[in-house]
Amino acid sequence: MQTQTIVIKLGTSVLTNNGQGLDRAHMVELVRQCVQLQKAGHRIVLVSSGAVAAGRELLGRTPNNETLSQKQMLAAIGQSQLLHTWQSLFALYGVPVGQMLLTRADLDDRERYLNARDTLLALLKEGAVPIINENDAVATAQIKVGDNDNLSARVAVLADADKLLLLTDQPGLFSADPRSNPDAQLIPEIRDIDDTVKALAGGSGTAVGTGGMATKIEAASIARHAGVDVVISAGHGDNVIINCLEQQLGTRFVSLKAPKNTHKRWLLAGPVSKAHIHIDAGAANAIRKNGASLLLVGITAFDGEFRRGELVQVFDTEGNSIGKGVARYHSEELALVLAHPNEPKERVLGYDNGAMLIHRDDFVSFLD
Repeated sequence: MQTQTIVIKLGTSVLTNNGQGLDRAHMVELVRQCVQLQKAGHRIVLVSSGAVAAGRELLGRTPNNETLSQKQMLAAIGQSQLLHTWQSLFALYGVPVGQMLLTRADLDDRERYLNARDTLLALLKEGAVPIINENDAVATAQIKVGDNDNLSARVAVLADADKLLLLTDQPGLFSADPRSNPDAQLIPEIRDIDDTVKALAGGSGTAVGTGGMATKIEAASIARHAGVDVVISAGHGDNVIINCLEQQLGTRFVSLKAPKNTHKRWLLAGPVSKAHIHIDAGAANAIRKNGASLLLVGITAFDGEFRRGELVQVFDTEGNSIGKGVARYHSEELALVLAHPNEPKERVLGYDNGAMLIHRDDFVSFLD
């Protein structure tokens, strides 16, 4: 196998004894495989869940309906224990580790994103294994990525990764819910994440984790648009990491052509916008087929407020998100332009910033 950068996301269900504490015996086996891959020349990044569970273990607690502050307290106590465990296990093989705690704010801000990228690449160059987690001790709903599935996808973009392994308590994505349908079949490969695939994802995850199959589908969509192959597979079993890379285990999401522009890669990994721009069929077709900029005349409506320079999501006539990009007008200005389509923008706004809302260089497509 050609030398690759491999991001491995390990869910709470993989690293703990049903949320009751860290499963160190299994963690030793995972470390052994990571070191084996590293010795073969590969670069390994771990996105590790388990901080809250480790905190519960130290305090002798069981999972229940904790408040946000209680979960942050558990994460603060458990994160050091989680890192110490990883550090001691990798030290058995003489491999150093480096901790990186991230929030969405670190990825949204272009300068902080580049700083995080520089640190991550420096760790890999040094031969260390980065251990990455969300900074749950301080993160709030406004600055959280939300789950380690989506965090791992953004880390894969950050690291210019070749592979992303999402290891969980499920063997992969099935054609139906295997818990209720005995005829459900594991889907070995997916090349197009459409509404049918999204519908198969079902609901939330286990009682000990924050992500279900739906978040893994979201993560796969982000990563594959950055040229990363994604595999969802069970995190237990013999030689699971090696087998995911060398055999057809789980469900593989085939990567798409990655944007070479580092600015566009940041757009994929970073900012999330609640502002929605709705466009007509002509504009959607121009973006799909020609990679065109989004012209103001193609916009039919929008939801949410945004400022010039902020990110907005773009939706076609059927309500499908086709990408996101940087707005060249403020939402209030866009409202005025749409309300006076036949008036010159300079007369309506007092200035004219061009005929487009999003330039093609500031847009990333979600289309397969």
